Amino acid sequence: MKRGLIFFYIVSATIVLSVSGCTDRYRVIDENTEIANHNWTYLNKVKFSFKIDDEKAGYNLYMNLRVTGDYKYSNLFVLISQIGPDKKMATRRYEMKLANKDGEWLGKGSGNLYSYQVPFLINHKFAAKGTYTFFIEQNMRDNPLREVSDVGLRVEKKIH
Repeated sequence: MKRGLIFFYIVSATIVLSVSGCTDRYRVIDENTEIANHNWTYLNKVKFSFKIDDEKAGYNLYMNLRVTGDYKYSNLFVLISQIGPDKKMATRRYEMKLANKDGEWLGKGSGNLYSYQVPFLINHKFAAKGTYTFFIEQNMRDNPLREVSDVGLRVEKKIH
């Protein structure tokens, strides 16, 4: 009985690990950071670091975002800064559209939360191999910006 149970757990673990490893093999990073009390301040720059091993490949970069249904704007402006292995920083401002003009949310809803994954760089080529760090900061007039639950970054190798 014990051998059968052990064999069952080993086979189950192997299947789970092999399936989960294959489903997102192009992912470099896909992380989210919770915003304390749903109040995103100017000082709270969310940081993500990852390693690029193939500088010749194209990469798609997405900003992940979750807001509550009480978020009062139809968009969100952010500053996204990138620091590469050369230690130089480049910053660019992006606008994320979150709702239609009639107020209908564009994200995927679950309860009172709406999730977004918005591309901001498509087929991006990194200059060199090495570690890259991205900072995402809110760039709206409100400080703190209320009803922001999570902010994240997804980087994936472009599928040919």
